[in-house]
Amino acid sequence: ISIVMRLVLLQLRGSKDKVANVQNAASKIEAAVKEHQPRLITLPECFNAPYGTKYFREYSETIPDGYTSQQLSSLAKKHQVYIVGGTIPELGENDAIYNTCTVWSPTGDLLAKHRKMHLFDIDVKGGIRFKESETLSAGNDFTTIDVDGHKIGIGICYDIRFEEMARLYRNAGCEMIIYPAAFNMTTGPLHWELLQRARANDNQLFVVTTSPARDTSAEYVAYGHSMVVDPWAKVQQSAGDGEESVVADVDFSLVEQVRQQIPVFSQRRLDLYATEKKSK
Repeated sequence: ISIVMRLVLLQLRGSKDKVANVQNAASKIEAAVKEHQPRLITLPECFNAPYGTKYFREYSETIPDGYTSQQLSSLAKKHQVYIVGGTIPELGENDAIYNTCTVWSPTGDLLAKHRKMHLFDIDVKGGIRFKESETLSAGNDFTTIDVDGHKIGIGICYDIRFEEMARLYRNAGCEMIIYPAAFNMTTGPLHWELLQRARANDNQLFVVTTSPARDTSAEYVAYGHSMVVDPWAKVQQSAGDGEESVVADVDFSLVEQVRQQIPVFSQRRLDLYATEKKSK
C-alpha cells in the first residue's frame, strides 16, 4: 500500500455552456497531470451545468453513455489517473433526475456512481431558499471506492451535514471521504470549514471537498474554498474563491496515528448505542 497519495482538486468556474464547461475541466485535468502527476483528481459539484432546479432536467444525461461521462472516461484513461468527476445531473430510470458523482479508474472504467442521498431543501430567513426535491430524486446507496488499498467514501454537498452517513463510512473502514459540493454565501461562511473539520474529527479520516469557483453573476453563488482536512481536523490545503487547482499530498499514515493516539472508535459504548446501516 502506498502511504502518500497526491490529489489535485479542481475548483472550476462554470457557465451555461455544457461543452465549454466539460472542455474547461479537460484542459485543467491535462494541465494538472502535466504539472503535478496526481494519482486522483476531483471536480466540483454540478461542474457541467448551472446549479439550479430549473436547469437539472435540461442538462441531464445518462451514465455512462452520456457526453460528460464519455469525456471523463477518456480523460481518465488517457492520463491514467483516477477522476472523482464532481457531480452532474443524471437522467436515471423512470425519467428520474439525480445529482450524481461518477468515479473513473485509470483504465477509463466507471468505478462507482453516487447519487446524492440527502436532497438540499432549505429555507433560511433572509438568506437562501432552495429545494432540490422539486426536480431531483434522492439516491439510496452508500458508495465506497478502493484506491491503492485505501478505502474512500463518496458524499455530495448536503450529505456532509449528516454525521451518521460519515460514521457508517468510518465503520466500513474508510480513511477518506470526498464530497464534491457547492455551498453558498449564506451557509459557506457559517459552516463550510466547520463541517469538514467536524466530520474529519468525528471519524479520524481525511475530508476532501471540491467546490465550483465563485461567480457573483450566477443565480447560485458558490462559496469556493475547496479544501483538504486531515484526520487531526487540521486544514491541510485550502483554495480561495476563484478558479484554482489545489495540490495536496495526503499521508494516510496519519489516519492510523490519530486513531491509535485518541482511540475513540474502540471506546464507543456499543452496549448503549450504535449507528447501523439499514438493509433496503
